[in-house]
Amino acid sequence: MDQTIIIGSGMAGIACARALSDAGGSVRVLDKGRGIGGRMATRRVALPQGDVTFDHGAQYMRPQDPDFAQALAMAGAGAWPDADDHGRQVGMPGMSSVPRTMATGLTVLQQTEVTAMTLQDGVWRLKTGAGDLLAKRVVLTVPAPQAARLLGPGHPFAPHLARVTMEPCLTLMTAFPSDSARPFVQRADPAHDLTWIAQDSAKPGRTDKAVTWVAQAGLPFSRAHLEAGTDDIAALMLPLLARVLGIDPHEALHARAHRWRYAQAGTALGQPFLRNDEGTLFVGGDWCLGARAEDAWQSGRAMARDIVESADVL
Repeated sequence: MDQTIIIGSGMAGIACARALSDAGGSVRVLDKGRGIGGRMATRRVALPQGDVTFDHGAQYMRPQDPDFAQALAMAGAGAWPDADDHGRQVGMPGMSSVPRTMATGLTVLQQTEVTAMTLQDGVWRLKTGAGDLLAKRVVLTVPAPQAARLLGPGHPFAPHLARVTMEPCLTLMTAFPSDSARPFVQRADPAHDLTWIAQDSAKPGRTDKAVTWVAQAGLPFSRAHLEAGTDDIAALMLPLLARVLGIDPHEALHARAHRWRYAQAGTALGQPFLRNDEGTLFVGGDWCLGARAEDAWQSGRAMARDIVESADVL
């Protein structure tokens, strides 16, 4: 039986696991995906010109907490010198490298989805496709709607989770030839369907095999096309991006879309985490405090601190 199982290997889950492990705790992290980091995501694509990468989730970090800034530095993040705001930090060679480095030495089981969890005689039983797991303590760091479904409508946390709203974001990843136009490094326009456009290849440590762009749609566009297929989403977003860049969309070497159903909190919880009276169940994530990677890190660290201060973590 595990002392602590953390569900979710995004920034909140990894931050919590890192702090518990550093304090001497026994912890295991489960995630239904194939990669560590959640929305701190980087996708690698093989092109004839060579491999390219796209930071298709979180674009950068602007640390406010000195401890978070130190954690980023230890994880190999660096300044994005070409950005308009010189306080922006990015993972190198990709955003996902930050949580992956933070997770060094941790036990993380990928492609392990928890489909049900029950508490009996002080022990949590987690049902997964690989069999049941037992734990004295569970830390849930998945998006609030997923946590609500896993805990059920009758759980005491349900009213709190129901107040949290999470909004989607549709993202386009595209590459153009290395001699194509580069009119800007980044562009933010709240009035445009593509509210954020970044020349991803301009970030430090990226390849020069092609000019890569990441475009993220605004809320109205994302809501309107959320249930469309990713090929259809890419077909809608590519012409919009090409028009802004002044490039023929047919010159694209690669164009793929990604659907972030729970991209960020529209209405945050307003506190770092939820905790039951026994200290055997914690629920947290960026949606507790806001929409930034730092919010996720702070939530994860706060849960770990509460566990260390109030219980035997070993």
